[in-house]
Amino acid sequence: MSPRQKLTGFARYAWLTLGWNLLVILWGVFLRASKSGDGCGQHWLTCQGEVIPSAPELKTVIEFSHRITSSLAGIAIIVLLIWAIVRWRRMRDEISRSAMWAAVGSFVFVVFEGLLGRSLVLTGNTALNLTPERPFWMAAHLINTFILLAFLTLTGYYASGGKKMRWKAAGKYKAAIIDGVAAIFIVGITGSIAALASMIFPSGTLAEGFAADLSPTSNMLVRLRLLHPITAIAAGVALIFIAGWIGRKAGVGTKTKWWSNVLSLLVLGQLLFGAATLLMLAPIVMQLGHLFLVDAIWISFVMMAANFLSRTDTAND
Repeated sequence: MSPRQKLTGFARYAWLTLGWNLLVILWGVFLRASKSGDGCGQHWLTCQGEVIPSAPELKTVIEFSHRITSSLAGIAIIVLLIWAIVRWRRMRDEISRSAMWAAVGSFVFVVFEGLLGRSLVLTGNTALNLTPERPFWMAAHLINTFILLAFLTLTGYYASGGKKMRWKAAGKYKAAIIDGVAAIFIVGITGSIAALASMIFPSGTLAEGFAADLSPTSNMLVRLRLLHPITAIAAGVALIFIAGWIGRKAGVGTKTKWWSNVLSLLVLGQLLFGAATLLMLAPIVMQLGHLFLVDAIWISFVMMAANFLSRTDTAND
């Protein structure tokens, strides 16, 4: 699709669905950071045993509103899937078919997202409750969220006229893309561990927190917290290199080059923002900004990779 062409109604809806899911994810971060995850108790689908809580505390309002917005996100994706199927049945081309399968992936992983949220509530892995399984639940939740965002992004990409990915690039470029995915996932997982450790074992000062990170008597989660800044810096450097390399291969003026530039700028911004978040002892507003940038980096990476892999001239060096 030419940049001057207007988006179709389906394309606009696909991008709006992605945007709504981003807002739901950010609200979920606020839910965790405000220690409101147990606002509805260990009840599902009800909240404190009621369909609509009659005398809610603030944390109950936060948790219940997250459930409502998550449900609306699920409904939005169901509509997206139905629209994609109807569109493919009408158009019968490979782009509408790709958009339909991306919408199918979005639906599958939003269902998994709901099941993971349900499991966290029913197993009591919320608020300040720490079980041996909770870090693994959070890692699974984060990976599922990344995959959901990838499918929603690809739905928007195809709905906007993006070409079908054919994976004809040389092996070294495909390996670089896979490495980039792995780097983002690893940083996300270490970030979820660091966030959980900081919430359950807060520090009054940066020096106190650093001492706890190095203390052999600290909880294992706290000692693992240092992995996040280390992996974030390493992954940031790797992503900037990958983006620059792929962008140069694609050439000036291409969509791949544009997205590679966006990705590099977002990574640099995230490294600075992450440092500021650490120095400020991670207030909630900074945590929200930090996660938003993580999701923006991931979406930019998916768009860069999709545009690059859809090219027909990348098979050779």
